[in-house]
Amino acid sequence: MNPASLRLLLVALAAGGLGLLAAGGWQDRQASRDPAAAAVPAGVHPARPGDALPAIRLPDLDGNVVDLAAIAPGRPLLVNVWASWCGPCVEEMPELQRYARAQGAGGVQVVGLALDTPENVRAFLARVAVDYPILIDQPGPADASVHLGNTRGLLPYSVLVDARGRVVRQKLGPFEAGEIEDWARH
Repeated sequence: MNPASLRLLLVALAAGGLGLLAAGGWQDRQASRDPAAAAVPAGVHPARPGDALPAIRLPDLDGNVVDLAAIAPGRPLLVNVWASWCGPCVEEMPELQRYARAQGAGGVQVVGLALDTPENVRAFLARVAVDYPILIDQPGPADASVHLGNTRGLLPYSVLVDARGRVVRQKLGPFEAGEIEDWARH
């Protein structure tokens, strides 16, 4: 094969590969925008930016039922959905803890929402301590993360709610070091 033909072949292969990557990314974005693309049970309306925070009442680690909206009235909430068995969730916990501590009494209130068992969460928190509130839910097709807009069922998943109780932002995937501040400025 002559050099010109080889170059042409390499350019064609690169263009084809880029086209496949672009098409895959487009399909992922479409699936994440279309709640009907996921198996969301009838009657469940996943929150989207601009919607009011769904009414979510879940137990904390002591078994007390807590109204999510009542955790820090008048303050923004960053709700982070995680599980002890989720590697990326575990990796981002120190960053969430750092951010929560930096907020003080008047900033964004971080809340962990574990899709896990209380036993697993307690064991995890004995190794990786956090001092923000943790609520517990069982994973399933209509768990609290679905109500918060997580129609794909993947973790970690975070939602930013403004001080008026409106969903501002949603994020699928872990926070990188230093990313939360920019993300939460909405």
